[in-house]
Amino acid sequence: MGALLDPLQFAFFQRGLAAAVMVGLVTAVVGSYVVLRGLAFMGDALSHAAFPGVVAAYLVQGPFYLGAAIAAIGSALAIGWVSRRGHLRSDTAIGVIFAGMFALGVFLFSTIHRYVGDLFGFLFGEILAISPADLVGLLLLGGGVLAVMALLWKELLYATFDPLGAGASGLPVAALDYLFLALIAVTIVVSVQTVGIILIVAMLVTPAATAQLLTSRFSSMIVIAIAVGVISPVVGLYVSYWLDTASGATMVLVETAVFLAALALGPRTGLLRVRRAAAG
Repeated sequence: MGALLDPLQFAFFQRGLAAAVMVGLVTAVVGSYVVLRGLAFMGDALSHAAFPGVVAAYLVQGPFYLGAAIAAIGSALAIGWVSRRGHLRSDTAIGVIFAGMFALGVFLFSTIHRYVGDLFGFLFGEILAISPADLVGLLLLGGGVLAVMALLWKELLYATFDPLGAGASGLPVAALDYLFLALIAVTIVVSVQTVGIILIVAMLVTPAATAQLLTSRFSSMIVIAIAVGVISPVVGLYVSYWLDTASGATMVLVETAVFLAALALGPRTGLLRVRRAAAG
């Protein structure tokens, strides 16, 4: 028990634990819709698109979350607009905006000729460096995303599985698409200090992908994704503390290990399926 309780005596670990739970919860819920819609590339693109906002905030000494939110949400809406306006495939619009925004971030980064340790933290994650103010902002943003998802989950689900039918029934499908892109962007912002810009897409996609290997029902998928998305980061945070390793990377590795276990042993793709087939 000492190995579990000893880290809790430190305030920084308590804040990191609270952040891991909130980020895991938000990314699991939003990520379930991302996986169903086939928007994994969108998550990766928006995480990188947030980078120029973070750098710009650093340059003007402004709030990192505000800069990341403006860049990520602006990029998400721009992707939706370019895709619809230009009649382009969404992956084409994502590629254009993603490349341009990340290049802008690298350009701004190259103009800084002093210590930039804080920015490297946003690239790779520093969950144990989260301040009380950062934690409050994370909880407020994450709570807002969850509230919107809970309020509109039926509409978002309908638009996900049957966009034509949803439109015919009177739902504003285009508005829902823009809203969902904005929710992905806010989720990226919530997660940026936890696992870093480079690894955010793993937390957004892996828990939902794991759940999809284990069930074909959406309600069960959400529950399993939340379990994986919350428990894995907590385990990863403890492991990173014990081994003195990078917290964000360790959390993602735990999620990846759970995914591989589900792939190898699950009822749809693994040994259980093989045994059922042999028994039948």
